Amino acid sequence: ERFVLTDAQWSKIEPHCLGKPTDPGRSGRNNRLFLEAVLWIVRTGSPWRDLPALFGNWSTAFRRFRDWREADVFKRIFDALSGEADMEYAMVDATIVKVHRHGQGAKGGPSSQAIGRSRGGMTTKIVALTDALGNLVRFELLPGNRHDTIGVAPLIAGIDLGALLGDKAFDANWIVEELDQRGAKVVISQHPGRAQKLKIDAEMYKWRHLIENFFCKLKEFKRIAMRACKTDQSFA
Repeated sequence: ERFVLTDAQWSKIEPHCLGKPTDPGRSGRNNRLFLEAVLWIVRTGSPWRDLPALFGNWSTAFRRFRDWREADVFKRIFDALSGEADMEYAMVDATIVKVHRHGQGAKGGPSSQAIGRSRGGMTTKIVALTDALGNLVRFELLPGNRHDTIGVAPLIAGIDLGALLGDKAFDANWIVEELDQRGAKVVISQHPGRAQKLKIDAEMYKWRHLIENFFCKLKEFKRIAMRACKTDQSFA
């Protein structure tokens, strides 16, 4: 019975839930308890069938999760909780998660579900953009064998940022040119093979530890640290 959501968080989440008394059709029973069930699954890494009876029937909870996923409810909740980003500067980085064998075999093949074979076996790559405080703003899922820079364009599209911090995996000419055109500061570690090195702000680069901290917090949730979802929609 160790719940996660605070009253302040729930007040922002509640308007975006399905099955509110004001919605047409059937009302959902205790949306807050259902969200706690989802968080319990993600935090513990357990199968849905092992959901404690406290949260109700596991099958009903899973079908509800699927309905909310299809209706983009979780996306609206994420947007509501991350809508006050501090974009004085942003940070980009990527992490790899191993895919459990239960997370393989979805229709369309692995690559269509952001799964690829890398040195770690079957993996998914999470490319994330955080704000100046290390809070998640956007993310992209890629097969584990794709290069980090592939996910950058949709992350920075339409975002006004003062600077972009990244490690040398993101030292690509097109990223530097894009930031220069926007008038944003480039704080990206230089690849050893770059002919003409760019001078970067070494002190500002140290702040990049905040996105590493974000990934550490993210992987405290076991269903993210090891992917068990067959579809990229469910994993996202």
